[in-house]
Order: sequence, then structure tokens, then C-alpha cells
Amino acid sequence: MTNRSRYLFIFNPAADKGRASRKSAWLEALVTESQESVMVRTTHAGHAGVIARAEHRQRTSIISCGGDGTLHEVVNAVAGEGCTVGVLPFGSGNDFIKTLNPERKQRRGISHFFKSGSREVDLGRVAFANSDHRFFINSLGIGFTGRVAKSVKGAPWLKGELAYLYALLTVLAGYSAPKMKITITLENSVLEFDEPVFAFSVSNGKVEGGKFRIAPHAEITDGLLDVCILKGITKLEFFPYVFKYLNGTQINDPKVIYCKAKAVDVTLTEPDVMHMDGEVYDDIHGRVAISVVPNGITMLCDLSEDSEPKKV
Repeated sequence: MTNRSRYLFIFNPAADKGRASRKSAWLEALVTESQESVMVRTTHAGHAGVIARAEHRQRTSIISCGGDGTLHEVVNAVAGEGCTVGVLPFGSGNDFIKTLNPERKQRRGISHFFKSGSREVDLGRVAFANSDHRFFINSLGIGFTGRVAKSVKGAPWLKGELAYLYALLTVLAGYSAPKMKITITLENSVLEFDEPVFAFSVSNGKVEGGKFRIAPHAEITDGLLDVCILKGITKLEFFPYVFKYLNGTQINDPKVIYCKAKAVDVTLTEPDVMHMDGEVYDDIHGRVAISVVPNGITMLCDLSEDSEPKKV
């Protein structure tokens, strides 16, 4: 690709279970109008990361046009490379943008990217027993939420909150809390326990699954990750927690551990499912080491943000 445009729009037509493809012609027309931009479509899973990795040195900014999964690929391709990333939300959940630009109406068009400010935000880093590692920008879940994310992927005929509700009930029907050995490194102490865990989440952003406020106190610039753990309960006991998670009030429940951490180590006695930013990682086993990367990536954001982002 020889076009040296400053802004690369990576468009995933498969986002929102294929519904994003309806925006293809609209986005291409807007990008074509701008002399500073070029658009590339993804053709398969993982392609957004391949494109971003190949192109980031030639661009000022890469705009992820898809859902949280597309953003996940882009972030893992360019983290630490000095490239600024933007988000044009075409997904079903679009969770991270709700923390990056809270209570902001979605902007029409793409012109706002060209006058946008930038903001360094934290990332989560996950190291596996085989020494591989990945980053997440919004959230991670092992066990229940990982299996729910997998079930959502397997229900392409359902959209949005309905898909998450279907997946939640499907997973719940055959679920029992897996045992986890967990070490949480807090700012000034360490918390350890070894017991069944119904739901395990580590978050950088506040929202997961569209509307679930898994980490209501999360801040993407505080240099910490928010840990939310629901201890072992029965399936029937879980139903009231659905409403608590929607409102973010689960953090006040005595069966929930909620804290800010620098690192979390999890050892799984049996293989399980993990999601990062909604992307499914199956057959996770052994030790999983999670840590925060302060100021891990630079994001394009609204100039009216309270944090007074710097002009690109």
C-alpha cells in the first residue's frame, strides 16, 4: 500500500455480526472526500491486526472501525509503537468508547478525528504459562464471562443485549463455579485466596457486555486495573446479581471482592474460557499473569474531555 495518508481507517464489515457491512459505502465516501485518509476493509478474523502492524509506521493515526474485538486487534498490533488509535464504533457492544468518551453523543461522520485531541490511556497485559502475552484495553473475564462471550459469538442471529441475555442463560444452565487460586497485588498489600469463583473480571473500562457496569469506579488513566470477583454461589443465587451488575451495585455485596490492583495472578486447576475485549480465548489453563501497563497507548478523543487532552 503506497498511499501515505495520515489517517488509516480499518473497517471490519463483519462487526455487529455482519451488520456493519451496511456502512461500507457511507464510510468509503467520507474517507474518499478527505485527502488525509485511506480506508482498508478486513476480510477475516485477525486481519485488522495484520493491517495495523504493516501500516502503523506510515500513519499518524489508525482508526478502528468496528467493535471492541476490532479495537482489540489494532491495540495488540500497535501498542508501544507510538501510533495513535481512534475508534469509530460499529460493533454490538462498543464498550470501551463508553469509558473513553462518557456521556457523549456518537458523532456523525469522520471529520472530528481530524481535529481531535489525544490521551494516553492504560492497558492490561496478560502473560500465559507458555510465555506468550496479549493486551486488553477494556476488560478481561475468565470462567463465567468468558463462556458468555463464547456463547454470544455462537448466536449470530441475535443482536445487542438480547444476545448477551441469551448467552447468559445458556451458560448458566450448565455452570458451576470453577476453583481458582488468585493473588491480587494492591497498591500497598497483597490479597490471596484459593476457592470457587463464580465470576472473575479485570477491567480497565467501566462497562462490559453493552450495559453491565462490571467496574463502575474504573479509570483508564489511574495506572490501576479494577478487579471484580463474585465468589462461589449457586445458580439460583445469581439472578439478583444480574440487576446489580447492570447498575454497578454488586461492588457493595459481601460476596463480591472489588478492588484496584497493579497485578493479578490466576492459576486454573482445569482449562476454561477467557475473553479479552470480547474476543474469546479457549482452553486457558495453568497460570495467567495480569498486570497494568500505565499510559500503554495513545487514543484520539474529544477535545472537550475534562482531562484536557493534547492536540495531535
